[in-house]
Amino acid sequence: MTMPPSFPDQPADAPPAKAPRGTSPRRLRLMLDAAWRLGPRPVALILLHRTRLAAGLPQWALAGTHPLAGRFLPASAPAAPSLADGAADAVLAAAAALPERPDWHGRYDPLAPALGMDLFARGDVRPVWEASRFADILLLAQAARLDPAGGHLDRAEARLQAWCAANPAFRGPAWACGQEAALRALSLALALALLDADRDPPRSLPPAARALLRLCARRIAATPAYAAAQDNNHSLSEPAGAFACALLLGEARVAARAARQLAAAVARLVAPDGGFAQVSPGYARLALDVLSVAEVLRRRHAAPAFPEPLTDRAAALAAWLHRLVALEDGSTPHLGVEDGSAFADLGLYGPADARGSVERAARLFAGCGADLPQDAGAGWLGLAGPAGRLDRPAHWRSAGSMGWSAAGASAVLRTGTDDLRGGLRFRPAQSDLLHLTLRDGPRAILRDAGTGSYNPPEPWWPAALASAAAHNAVVFDGREPMPRLGRFLFARWPLLSPLPDGAARRDAAGPGQSRQVAVAGRCWTVTDCLSGRFARATLCWRLPSGPWRLLADGVTDGTIRVAVLAEPSGAPLTLGLERGWESQAYGQIRGATLLRIDAGSGVSTIVTRVTLSS
Repeated sequence: MTMPPSFPDQPADAPPAKAPRGTSPRRLRLMLDAAWRLGPRPVALILLHRTRLAAGLPQWALAGTHPLAGRFLPASAPAAPSLADGAADAVLAAAAALPERPDWHGRYDPLAPALGMDLFARGDVRPVWEASRFADILLLAQAARLDPAGGHLDRAEARLQAWCAANPAFRGPAWACGQEAALRALSLALALALLDADRDPPRSLPPAARALLRLCARRIAATPAYAAAQDNNHSLSEPAGAFACALLLGEARVAARAARQLAAAVARLVAPDGGFAQVSPGYARLALDVLSVAEVLRRRHAAPAFPEPLTDRAAALAAWLHRLVALEDGSTPHLGVEDGSAFADLGLYGPADARGSVERAARLFAGCGADLPQDAGAGWLGLAGPAGRLDRPAHWRSAGSMGWSAAGASAVLRTGTDDLRGGLRFRPAQSDLLHLTLRDGPRAILRDAGTGSYNPPEPWWPAALASAAAHNAVVFDGREPMPRLGRFLFARWPLLSPLPDGAARRDAAGPGQSRQVAVAGRCWTVTDCLSGRFARATLCWRLPSGPWRLLADGVTDGTIRVAVLAEPSGAPLTLGLERGWESQAYGQIRGATLLRIDAGSGVSTIVTRVTLSS
């Protein structure tokens, strides 16, 4: 029989891995359970992708290429726009600091056929992909407009020539994933737009750029079922990249088809309330950046408006991310998986500051601003700053999450959506259901463990960072609520249901937790009600570094007080401070402080009260 897929454990667009001999009946049942929860559409799409691979159709579509000839970029750049103080200096300093040659391959073979590469055998491919997304070309295009005599265009041209020589078409890791080809195409198209060389008039598309965009379009078109099956950023980035290629190549019908596909993907993955299929600020940011670049290119080329509901859903996604962005520094709470992307980052904010992405998307899709009226990125794109601003509601709910804000602090609860497949419409990438993050301004008080790496150097990272025990939620009898089948795939998803001020979950094994949040000034109260049969319930609160001291009823670091009590009164409750792990940036891991709470079967409720300094 055909085995159900374990999507994220597959190398991108790779041939299907055969189930190992002797697959246990239990694992087979879990795989069937996961396939049922994913739903017929993604399962059918991945099976279609595998069938096409087995028949050699993508390989045939990518056969035969020609060397790229001519220039990629024009010989001169237009004048720079008016920018906020310091923005020009920041661009020129960043351009001067670019390495002479990025690491485009890591430990991967640059000449291996891209389809079928094992992307997990030679380390983490994520940094390799980042180096080939052409962020350096965008930066040098900006620098060329600011400093025409600085040789920046020559540097950009040389880097493009070197990249193409080192990454022949459809060979090596840079071509292994359709999404990477799409992001590369979007970056190149935006760089050409910044140089006014993306259309005729004023200047026609340079011949080598035209040829490279055609290669990117071919790579995207070779594996469309894989992208659609992911139900994540692949499903958005790839049609957006195809749209950009067709737009610059003057293929109106192809562009219109890609626009419809992009709008359909947005309608599926972004809820009307702004909730995204990937409950992750980092991936919501990447989705917004991709949509923003596509919209900028659409406007420049006077193409028809994207089909609805793309504009409304993009505006809602921008509003969702805006609620999570700290006004002080643009940071967001760690939630779900993130990979440190800062795509088309014209304002040079970096992966830790999402304000530029929100500002750009708000102006393009919501007709208002956000928190950066003098945003340099919007200045480069000629986007005027409207008078209106996105608001920050005190309490909100969206598909997959809900939040509160009061007296300078904010909290986000990872929830679910109530449907027939067990409370979740899209697969969770971490076992983080009912996880709560509390931040005081930009400082995380009750924290998430973070992502670490998609292919970590040590095998214990996933358990330390992605398991239920790595999140601020209850674990019953030390048992993971969802059995893991792959890097980002779990089976037996819990049932979830909404509550007026929180949410409830029931694990497949029977025990359940309901969590409600209340705030009064600087005091936050989290009430966890436990149900079902269990011998021990464990709740770990992940705390910031500091001089924490254990008290009879909680902990304190001198400024923050975390008090814990059990109901019924006098029920056995054990508190302890422990060392754990957290990843505050992609590819990094460090020690963390945990408040561990162990409750016996007689405990029905755990109440945690966090009092922040006034």
